[in-house]
Amino acid sequence: MIKFKGVSKGYRVRDTCKVVIDNVTISLPKGRSVALLGRNGVGKSTLLRLIAGSEKPDSGQIFKSGTISWPVGFGGSFHRDLTGAQNVQFVARVYGVDTRNLLAFVEDFAELGAHFRMPLRTYSSGMLARLAFGASMGIQFDTYLVDEVTSVGDAAFRRKSRTVFAERLKQAGAMVVSHDVNQIRQFCDAGLLLENGQLHFFENVEDAIAAHRECMAYDPSKVKGT
Repeated sequence: MIKFKGVSKGYRVRDTCKVVIDNVTISLPKGRSVALLGRNGVGKSTLLRLIAGSEKPDSGQIFKSGTISWPVGFGGSFHRDLTGAQNVQFVARVYGVDTRNLLAFVEDFAELGAHFRMPLRTYSSGMLARLAFGASMGIQFDTYLVDEVTSVGDAAFRRKSRTVFAERLKQAGAMVVSHDVNQIRQFCDAGLLLENGQLHFFENVEDAIAAHRECMAYDPSKVKGT
């Protein structure tokens, strides 16, 4: 379960404050695969980082039960001067999983070849995303936070990514950000819409998609008097 209690988060953009969420109180059920929907730039990635704990709210509290991944595909916590293998070893120690098993899984899955034992500063953004995805999929979390990760790599790698993610969802929940509606329908059974600083939960993912499309179709500049 993930519960927000009076949570607010914003940040400065030039001379204004951009509000991501504004005094939100909501409980999300455990074990569901939830699509996180919203306009571009509304703050979906920020919300994932709040849930992961890599960012803190300005006010309020977020309560979580079970283990929650870092945002899958985000390698911002990795050390650029360490190799891919060394970073995976560090992740294994932090999460208390078998180091050898995780190393073997990530090396096979990420398909980085010799780069797996080279410093991350030599990686492209796609290579870093594959390393981060492999590391997270190699650990059994109760909830996976996913931000467009299955768009990384060639067609064969994307198919492999979707297959292993679907396998994890048999025993776990997720929160998924994606612009691909077909991918959302494949992986998600519920939805969460972020709009105007508020979170709206939908038990049915199709209802969430419909509400999101309605928001996207609304243009305040075309409303009389604005």
